[in-house]
Amino acid sequence: MQKPAPVARSFDIADLYDGPLAAAVSTALGQVRLDEKLRQAYFWIVNTAIISPHYDIEYQDGPSPEFRVGDSQRLLTLPSAQSYSSYVLLPLLAFATRSKCLFVGGPGRGKTASAILMSVLAGYPVREVRRAMQHGHPQMTIADLLGNPLPADLISAQSVDAIRIAWRPWLGMRVKIVDEYNRIPTRTQSALLTVMGDNYAEVLGQIYECPPAAWFMTANDDAGGGTYQVIEALRDRIDVIVQALSFNPRFLDDLVLRIEENVRPEEVVPREIVFDATEVDQLVEAVRAVPLPPEIRNRIEFFASQFELMETAGAIFEHMSKDTAHLSGVDWVQVIAADGGRDRLKDIGTQTVNGLSVRNLMTLISFAKAIAFFRGADAVGLDDVRQILPFVLRDKLHPDQDAPFFGLPENAAYRTDPIAWLRHLFDLSCEEYDRLDLDRDDPVRELANEFAAGLDGLGEREVRARLTRIERLVSERVQGRKLYGPLYDELLHLKYLHQRYTNYLAWLGSGR
Repeated sequence: MQKPAPVARSFDIADLYDGPLAAAVSTALGQVRLDEKLRQAYFWIVNTAIISPHYDIEYQDGPSPEFRVGDSQRLLTLPSAQSYSSYVLLPLLAFATRSKCLFVGGPGRGKTASAILMSVLAGYPVREVRRAMQHGHPQMTIADLLGNPLPADLISAQSVDAIRIAWRPWLGMRVKIVDEYNRIPTRTQSALLTVMGDNYAEVLGQIYECPPAAWFMTANDDAGGGTYQVIEALRDRIDVIVQALSFNPRFLDDLVLRIEENVRPEEVVPREIVFDATEVDQLVEAVRAVPLPPEIRNRIEFFASQFELMETAGAIFEHMSKDTAHLSGVDWVQVIAADGGRDRLKDIGTQTVNGLSVRNLMTLISFAKAIAFFRGADAVGLDDVRQILPFVLRDKLHPDQDAPFFGLPENAAYRTDPIAWLRHLFDLSCEEYDRLDLDRDDPVRELANEFAAGLDGLGEREVRARLTRIERLVSERVQGRKLYGPLYDELLHLKYLHQRYTNYLAWLGSGR
């Protein structure tokens, strides 16, 4: 019996917007809002282009059914609110914030295809994207990456400044793709770092200024290995890591359909979800404008305070940090052995070998704003931070596998699942924040807010009264208490306030 010919299937974008997107909000000009357009792009990709039925960014709106599964009794939750696939959402947020995203996962899991889709969303033709994509390989030179001097100039030029460079076209693109970036030689990686970090390329003293861009890189793992070890500075420039999860065979019909219709998703992207250059600029600005409420910022501060303290690392109070220990070159095991004053199970800071950098925190805030913008929220919520934090900090906050926490049988899975571990860390931090009732009782913040109101018009008597309050609070804080990360940062903050008032008092005394 002859099989009937497959029916041609039209990729009509309107079919994808039934349900959650039926009531699209438009401006007075009839144009789709940028946050709505970003959501349309997400739903088209997740429903049509990328087969990713993994809704691992979960939001709740009331009770959600929960089930314990298997010998490990892992929790399966059926979210009661719109939830998302990290593999599709995170690259879109990187696109919206002009960030640097790394796709990791085994071969054939769609990493490169996903990166290409991001370029197509920026309005580039598929053929141009494929030609501009940089493919890492062991023989890649700086000239291969950036460009070559013109041969005629090399012969006739009287100075280096007169040599013109044939720059690679990809340098001028607003979305840049580097496939298998961990196969690039170390020297060439340094040139790539300059382009990524400082937005310019340099060959023979000639400079090419690159436009702001979103970056998408791929690798088979995020451990930094490959043909060449990825230099630390280059890895640190990556803002978010997205793992390509395994394919679910229950969705094999989608693969069959693609074969029968000879369809490549990147070639049928609807024009309605493509962003022009102006829209991308507006998108970036709109994300930055999303408010971060003080109560959410306070929880991020408290979380970040947990990890840097290493009491035995420095004799000077300000130097008691893990970074001081690492810079000293002393064996980490010896440093840990000397640090025996705290409860190593209670203190979540003992679970890591490092703290958070300024860049890490700025990236976290940017992506928290981006996911709130994507969801159409008026401001960043606690769930936004909780969901985005593990993906931003995946390669930034490194676990100490010898910490007592990881030795408990019930915590064994956290050794290999960094996303779950980081989310658990944030949950523990929020529980401690609530236990201390810091939303209602935070005298250090009250003093900081008082100082932030300004010094204009303050007299000597009031300044001395504030100095006395600071000294009294320090005395109360250190009375018979173990030193944990949040307390350490509080004391440094109080010292800062004391010094600012002391300087102001000296200024008043000088009669200026």
